Amino acid sequence: MYKSTTYHIALGSNKGDKFKNLQAAVDAIHERIGNIKLISRVYKSAALGFEGDDFLNCCLVLESDLEPQKVLKTLLNIEKDLGRVRTKKDTYEARTIDLDIVFAEEHIVDTKTLQLPHPEMQKRRFVLQPLNDIASKMRHPKLDKDVSLLLQECEDSSILEPINIWLKNPSKAFNFSKYNYMAIEGNIGAGKTSLATKIAHDFNAKLILERFQDNPFLPKFYEDASRYAFPLEMSFLADRYQQISDDLSQLDLFKDFIVSDYDVFKSLIFSKITLQEDEFKLYRKLFHLMHKDLKKPDLYLYLYQNTERLQENIKKRGRDYEQNIDNAYLEKINAGYLEFLKTQTDFNVKIIDISERDFIDNRTDYLWILGEICED
Repeated sequence: MYKSTTYHIALGSNKGDKFKNLQAAVDAIHERIGNIKLISRVYKSAALGFEGDDFLNCCLVLESDLEPQKVLKTLLNIEKDLGRVRTKKDTYEARTIDLDIVFAEEHIVDTKTLQLPHPEMQKRRFVLQPLNDIASKMRHPKLDKDVSLLLQECEDSSILEPINIWLKNPSKAFNFSKYNYMAIEGNIGAGKTSLATKIAHDFNAKLILERFQDNPFLPKFYEDASRYAFPLEMSFLADRYQQISDDLSQLDLFKDFIVSDYDVFKSLIFSKITLQEDEFKLYRKLFHLMHKDLKKPDLYLYLYQNTERLQENIKKRGRDYEQNIDNAYLEKINAGYLEFLKTQTDFNVKIIDISERDFIDNRTDYLWILGEICED
């Protein structure tokens, strides 16, 4: 299951085009680290601890699957890329951009390079005020006080002035509002479950995952396909029909849309490959009787991967009963999907070739796929 960490990041700038520096940092954090959930107002305050131009400061809430040390390293690289030059002087100084991890959930870290929570945050009003805007109830795991109380108790008398320009959240550029129900499909090992799970998590969608692991015929099918193909396909059809019917009929007022890692039509595609001709004719009649009553997805997304990449993914995830799937079977499935999709006029179909993409370990590839999905 997809697991991320929630970070609270403080941003500041007092050199050059300060607002532009903040926006560039926000954009880079989005591109390199994770999904930005909230951004505070931007505040102007006097330089603290040295003579210099006023600062612009803000905070943001970030979700990332990176570990804290990796997040810190990436933030330092972003600072460098945006023109910050760190000196060895142990003093405050002007900076193009300053990026600090304030919280990483309840984590307490004390190493030479990283301290969490940030050891000075409770002393700095320019951190606490914007942090209070977006996380007033966040509790300091060492001081056992929430941010709103820390702000009240802060002895820093600096005056913060909110400015009337708001930073743009790049995560909002991906618009899924035109889809009420999106189905992600693909061959065995294409990554459909991983992508559906990430999208559901990042964009507040109700997630429907195929219950293939509960099917008792699946391991038997890979051992003796001719014997177990028909009971396998019938059990999949019955389970998919019931699951989609039930999940689509249950409204979730707290979710923005629905995303699933399969569409029921895959039953017809797989059965055409696995069943004998007379079995398939019977199966097809039953399928169409059931399928006509089901809600169709607003977007049918097919993730195409070449056979070599599929086999790599299958080996990597390590399911015993999948390890002897031959290339010919995977190629028949791909051909069956593509033949089906090319003839569809009732579906809004998008085919994305991800053979050279790794959206799980490479955020740039993930953002590219999101762009392809949301493109009109």
